Amino acid sequence: MFEAAGRTGLVDLDFIAHIPEAKVAGRARTVLCGQDDNLMVPAAIARAEPGDVLVMRMPESRPISLLGELLATQCLARGVVAVVVDAAIRDAVAIRELGLPVWSRFVRARSAAKKIIGKLDEPLELGGTTIAFGDLIVVDGDGVLAVPAASVAEIVARAAERDAAEVVKRERYRRGELSYDLDGLRALIEGAL
Repeated sequence: MFEAAGRTGLVDLDFIAHIPEAKVAGRARTVLCGQDDNLMVPAAIARAEPGDVLVMRMPESRPISLLGELLATQCLARGVVAVVVDAAIRDAVAIRELGLPVWSRFVRARSAAKKIIGKLDEPLELGGTTIAFGDLIVVDGDGVLAVPAASVAEIVARAAERDAAEVVKRERYRRGELSYDLDGLRALIEGAL
């Protein structure tokens, strides 16, 4: 998907994929919490619709837990398909056992306050990428990608074309052919030597 998106939209941060084999795509619902505060998380869950991916952060990423088992349980009940947290989560084992795919920067028991009113469904910057409400969030073991809502159909079509081409290439590789030849790398490298 990253290549199909023109190598844009990557959230360039190190995340812990709490269910490493999970592959999820859904609509972004953005949550800007106050610093060291998660008051806006229950508000975002109340607005959540089936298929949403909650994307939450604080002004400064710190190992403060914005999500725990009880909030994760509510996410599942609302149909949230994944959560991306530019902070910590707690109850990591329980959340994994619930089956909610979560990507977080940290795991810490340190809980957040519930005092500061933040923002919901407004654009936020995360790892060099701006994510707006309604963008497509694609998360898997390789990380987090944001696709602008206006470009989703085009980029998904390009990704499907790439996937189909890779099926053909994969079969050719199994038969012994090399990307060194199929992709013209031999001519590029050996012509320069």
